[in-house]
Amino acid sequence: MREMATEALKGQIKVCMFDQYGTVVDIQQGLTEVVTPYLKNKGWNGRPDAFVTWWRRTHFENSMIDALLHREHTLYREIGHRAVAYTLERAAISYTMDEVRFLVAQIERLKPFPDVPAALARLKSRYKIAVLSNGDPDMLEAARVFHDIPFDALISVADANSFKPHVATYTKAAEIMGVAMDEVLFVANHAFDCIGAKSAGMHSAFIDRRMRSFGMTPHQPDIVVPDMKSLADALA
Repeated sequence: MREMATEALKGQIKVCMFDQYGTVVDIQQGLTEVVTPYLKNKGWNGRPDAFVTWWRRTHFENSMIDALLHREHTLYREIGHRAVAYTLERAAISYTMDEVRFLVAQIERLKPFPDVPAALARLKSRYKIAVLSNGDPDMLEAARVFHDIPFDALISVADANSFKPHVATYTKAAEIMGVAMDEVLFVANHAFDCIGAKSAGMHSAFIDRRMRSFGMTPHQPDIVVPDMKSLADALA
């Protein structure tokens, strides 16, 4: 990113808005730590991290179907229950619904990536900071004590009746924050979320922790950095 472009962006944005799961909190590592003893007790000899990847991909697929239908919004928690149950069945693991609910509930207890709290504190000194998450409102509130980041707002896509990347989610979030779309920098570790925000009219920053290509799309991010500290270095 050129220095001139960075300065122009710093002068325009008023809100840094963050995806929560996978961007603020480490969902892959956190859930892997949760499922490892559970799967061992079940006698399953596969890789716990692969189980979590199956779970998350199934959840993503089901949430995208729900967004495309764009009818009555299904709770994130309910999508999670469906995804975990399906993944357990795929792995031929017997389970109870209490176990499914327990596993999904651990999403509320995830910890942030190590560099996130300090980086967001720096960004908060210059901009408002907010979450826009696919999570349910009560899940986002419950997570506060575990990530301990003083966001100015926690916005759930439930307010827009759809999962990201539906355009309504980003539009509603900007409305809630009282700013124009191009006054928001949306920050995510997921290309689909950056694409959704950019196509809706926001600026976007891609946190490329996994060192993967963003892909061919006309909705390229304004900023690509390897971690949240680097984002704060560029903008704060």
